[in-house]
Amino acid sequence: MMTSFNIEATGLNRREAIGRLLAGGAMAIALPTGLLIAEDERIATAVRIGGTSHPLAPGLRLAVESRRALDSVKDYSASFFKEEMVGKTRVKHQLTLKVRETPFSAYLRYEKPHKGREAIYVSGKNSDKMLAHGTGIEGIVGTLKLDPSGDRALEESRYPITNIGMRNLLELTIAQWNSELNIPGVKVRYFPNAKVGNVECRVFESSYDKKHKGVKFHMTRMYVDKKTAFPVRVEQFDFPASAGGKAPILEQYTYLNVKPNGGLKDIDFDVKNSAYEF
Repeated sequence: MMTSFNIEATGLNRREAIGRLLAGGAMAIALPTGLLIAEDERIATAVRIGGTSHPLAPGLRLAVESRRALDSVKDYSASFFKEEMVGKTRVKHQLTLKVRETPFSAYLRYEKPHKGREAIYVSGKNSDKMLAHGTGIEGIVGTLKLDPSGDRALEESRYPITNIGMRNLLELTIAQWNSELNIPGVKVRYFPNAKVGNVECRVFESSYDKKHKGVKFHMTRMYVDKKTAFPVRVEQFDFPASAGGKAPILEQYTYLNVKPNGGLKDIDFDVKNSAYEF
């Protein structure tokens, strides 16, 4: 299972990171009012600066680049790996995933653990419920219709199935960094030669030494595939329990073997699909 990663390059400092990520075609304009605007067709982020640019500007720039790459993706299949702290329990899952962007649709098949468990969600269908079934004794009750945000659906997940997918993951990361623009104390590093399994990536990392109002995570890492510019992993770390201690992972979501634009149809998100076990 290719879930391990190596950050193979020493993190670049703030000036080097900004230079690498904002050079060339980056649309960054320093204004007399002390603002930096990093502009994409669909977002304009005003970044407060102190002389040059905000430390988070390179991360937002990289996220915008990744968003553009996803604009041409209508659907995809992938191997999906997630590790989360759900309450006080660490939960790890390996799944086969299909996603269609419009209408938003997701099919999940669990590989480890709960092999054979399946779930389907299609926006606007099935009363906006998630259809799911278990295996073994759990499967005796057949297919369940669950509220995606309900307790039963979230027994082993931090987020509902409606949040799944690379695009949603990226939008949540952009929203987080946007919300932190006016919070002091952020540190950033850029790793131009990282890997997730065999996938070569660029990584932007933000972190805080101490908790601030509005900061949910001690450290955030976003991994962008060098070849496709897809956001193939996001990691979120909690603050260490003690000074100098190890920061535990709260959330880690990884997309590997991504096959975009395979022409997924309605039947790929239907319990009547003969390849499924509903």
